[in-house]
Amino acid sequence: MNFIDELKWRGMIHDVMPGTEEQLAKEMTAGYIGFDPTADSLHIGSLATLMLLKHFQLAGHKPVVLVGGATGMVGDPSGKSQERNLLDMETLNFNLEGQKRQLVKFLDFDCGENSAIVVNNYDWFKDYNFLDFIRDIGKHITINYMMSKDSVKKRLEFGLSFTEFSYQLVQGYDFYWLYENKNCKLQMGGSDQWGNITTGTELIRRKSGGEAYALTTPLVTKADGGKFGKTETGNVWLDPEKTSPYAFYQFWLNTSDEDAARYIKIFTLFTEKEIEELLKCQAEAPHLRELQKALAKDITIRVHSVEDYNQAVEASEILFGKGTTESLKKLDERTLLGVFEGVPQSEVNRELVNGKIGIIDFLADSTNIFSSKGEARRMLKDNGVSVNKEKVNDAYEISETDLLNKKYILIQKGKKNYFLVKVI
Repeated sequence: MNFIDELKWRGMIHDVMPGTEEQLAKEMTAGYIGFDPTADSLHIGSLATLMLLKHFQLAGHKPVVLVGGATGMVGDPSGKSQERNLLDMETLNFNLEGQKRQLVKFLDFDCGENSAIVVNNYDWFKDYNFLDFIRDIGKHITINYMMSKDSVKKRLEFGLSFTEFSYQLVQGYDFYWLYENKNCKLQMGGSDQWGNITTGTELIRRKSGGEAYALTTPLVTKADGGKFGKTETGNVWLDPEKTSPYAFYQFWLNTSDEDAARYIKIFTLFTEKEIEELLKCQAEAPHLRELQKALAKDITIRVHSVEDYNQAVEASEILFGKGTTESLKKLDERTLLGVFEGVPQSEVNRELVNGKIGIIDFLADSTNIFSSKGEARRMLKDNGVSVNKEKVNDAYEISETDLLNKKYILIQKGKKNYFLVKVI
C-alpha cells in the first residue's frame, strides 16, 4: 500500500515535509518515532503514533522504535506549561522495560528486511561529554532557529530552563545519529513534535549535507473539546494493572458516535471499505452502537487478548442485567472491582460466613443494605433480592459458598441497585 495515501484517508497526517512521499516511493525507508519513558506504561495517547509505525511497516518500510533513556533525563517542553520532574536512572530503566514489553505487541520484529528494531538513545549519549556536544552539534543550530520553535515560544512567559531549551538539540542529534548509523531518513511523531523533528532534519543537512524527512499526525482530541484518553480516574493506560481490560474496553465502547467514526480510522487496521460499511450500519441503527462495539473489540484484543475481551464483554453484560451467576464467578478480582466501581460497599467479618447466616439478618443487621428486617422481608417476598445474580427467598442462608474470589458477595436490590460486600 501507499503509506501517505493510507494516512490521508484515515485523517492521520498533520504535516509532511516536501519530498517525503518521493523518498518512500523510491526505496524501502527506515523511519522512527521516539517514546520518552516518563511512566512504566504507554497510554492510549501513544497509540496514534504506534499506529503510524504499524502502517509504515505494512507499507514495506522499516520501523525504528526509539526509547528515550537519554531524552527522558532531560524532559521535552513540547505541550507543557511547566518544567517536568527529572527521573533517576533506576526509574528510567524500569519505565523503559515496561514500555518495551508493550511496543513489541504492535510491530513485527522478525519479517526479514523491514523487521522493526528498538534502539535506546542512552547508548550513544552515555559517553558523549558536554564540551564535545556543544562544539560538534551546538555550533550547527543557531539560537534564533531554536527560539522560533513553538515549543520554546509558548514556554518563555512561564520560564524555560536551559535543560529543556536544549531538548530539541538532543532530539535533533538522535535523528542525526540514526541517519548516520541506521540509514534512517524519516522521523515521525505527534503534531507537537514538528519543531523538534525539523531540528533533526536541519542538523543532518548542515552537518552531513544529507536529506532527511519529517511527518506528523494530529494530536487526537474528543469532539466536545475534552482531552482524549483522560477519564475521571486519569489516563487510560495500556498496562492492565493500571487500567483493567474491562475499563479499557468500556472507554472505547462509551465513545460518542462522532468520536468513534474518527477513532476507528486511526486506531484499527480495518480497511476503508470495512469502515464505510460500519459507518453505514451506525447511521441506520445508531442505538445498536455497532461502530463502538467493533472499535472496542479490535483495540482490546490487540492491546490485551481475546480472553480479556471476552471477559470484558461478560462483565458488561453482568452490570446491565444480562449476566449469570456463572459468568460472575469467572471474573477475576480486578475486573469484578472494575465493574462495580462506585457501587456502595460494606465489610463483614469472615466469622459471619464461616457457618451460615440467614439472609434477612445479613441484609439488615450485618450490612445495613436494608434499614430494617421488615423492609428486607418484604423485598424478598416480592422476589426483589439477588445474591450473586441469583434470586433468593427469605429462607436463604449466606455461607462461604457465596464468596466471589474468596472474599466478595454481590447483592442486588431491585433491578439497578447493587451492593458489594467484602468479607475481611
